[in-house]
Amino acid sequence: MTGGGDAPGLNAVIRGTVIRLEREKKGYTAIGLVDGWAGLRDNVTVPLDPHKVDSILHEGGTILGTSRTNLYKKPEDVAAAVQVYKKLELDALVAIGGDDTLEIAHYLHRDHGINTIGVPKTIDNDVMGTDFTFGFWSSVEQATRAIDDLRVTTMSHHRVMVIECMGRHAGWITAYTGLASEADYIAVPEKPVHINEIAKEVQHHRSLGKLHSIVVVAEGASISGIDVRPHVVKTKEGWALSQKVERDSFGNAVMRPGEVAEAVASELEALTGFETRAIALGHLQRGGSPCAYDRILGTRFGIAAAEAIIEKKFGHMVLLRGLNVETESMRGMIRETQAEKKRYKLLPDSFLKLAEVFYG
Repeated sequence: MTGGGDAPGLNAVIRGTVIRLEREKKGYTAIGLVDGWAGLRDNVTVPLDPHKVDSILHEGGTILGTSRTNLYKKPEDVAAAVQVYKKLELDALVAIGGDDTLEIAHYLHRDHGINTIGVPKTIDNDVMGTDFTFGFWSSVEQATRAIDDLRVTTMSHHRVMVIECMGRHAGWITAYTGLASEADYIAVPEKPVHINEIAKEVQHHRSLGKLHSIVVVAEGASISGIDVRPHVVKTKEGWALSQKVERDSFGNAVMRPGEVAEAVASELEALTGFETRAIALGHLQRGGSPCAYDRILGTRFGIAAAEAIIEKKFGHMVLLRGLNVETESMRGMIRETQAEKKRYKLLPDSFLKLAEVFYG
């Protein structure tokens, strides 16, 4: 099953798992749960076989559909899911998703003995334990191509263009895209900045004769000095998400695309006098076909998940360490209760210093 936001490479995982299991002499039969955990709760399945999945490697999204269904919001949903798992006489369940999806997989194994295998997925690349998640590099490629196209009109009109990338808690997409796009400034959640710092950098580039600027910001960037947004409040540590903000079933803030970019653009124009425009790349970053790297990583993850089933390594997740795909217990990498504060894999300071070679 695939849960949470879609990501390029999901079909690669499905394909790798199904084909590897089919080649095992024990004769495994694979089925897909439709729309994530909702499919397990409601017993909505589709048959999967090598012929059906053989030609989906290049396709974006997921052939199984997805949803942000939190079974643990209602005890009856958990009970229904456990009952369906038993009714289907499943040997194991491969849960492909981000931290929310992996949490449910961990809880079902811990609380009800369901044989789960986790596969980490997120374009944000912020899942703990793995060096990279599939979908991240495809997202960076999509965003970089978009900025390359935007630069043409930005140069023609001598404007400042503020581009907003996804990333509530971690700035991986923003930092990598900004560096690949020759951005004049990069603002990420990991490093609080004041809008005056961004304005100063834009003015500095103009003083050197550059007639346009590209500023890349994360949707969760910590930027003070801009108009306070409805979902942001000031705390002793800086700016934080308000408790009144709209949240999904897992407690994640529902971000409004473009809000940060628009606020930054408005203040930059006021501070510098340069014509400034804003654009949020939004779900464009999830679209398109997976890049070659994500097709291969997704395939490796899928095969590793199948082999974890064969070796009965349940309650484990596959992950990338260096060049190796490994399998480790989800316990210790996944929070034990939904009341605990989430842990995210953040950008290392070394990468932030690398980016600052070109600004600051």
